[in-house]
Amino acid sequence: MTAVSDRPPLPPFTAETAAQKVQVAEDAWNSRDPQRVSLAYTEDSVWRNRDTFLTGRAEIVAFLTAKWERELDYALRKTLWASTDDRIAVRFQYEWHDADGQWWRSYGNENWEFDAHGLMRRREASINDVPITAAERRITGPRSDAEPELPLR
Repeated sequence: MTAVSDRPPLPPFTAETAAQKVQVAEDAWNSRDPQRVSLAYTEDSVWRNRDTFLTGRAEIVAFLTAKWERELDYALRKTLWASTDDRIAVRFQYEWHDADGQWWRSYGNENWEFDAHGLMRRREASINDVPITAAERRITGPRSDAEPELPLR
């Protein structure tokens, strides 16, 4: 059996460490690197993403690879909604365009559950897509250090 590396911040979460965990996740997802993102999850992590059900890192990598081939110029913002000892609820928005050039804003909520090493063992995501024009975009890339938290409307 291989040793598991901790992925701080670790549970039990405080409001501060939960917010840090959310920012770490936002940064990873904005990399659009499926392999990097998958390392935040347990080997047997269980996901529900909209109507898709996944188990394990290999399925997560395949899912994210297809997602970012379809959702071009993807840029995400997450915000902490609530947290407990080993669970975090998140609100998020991301913007992207399809191959035809149509821009979309996707709104959603996620519920996360972590193991003692700070790896996510469960992710439940509900997401809705709204078509927008390029002029309506609010998220144009990863959050800069100077950018305050984006109010999610």
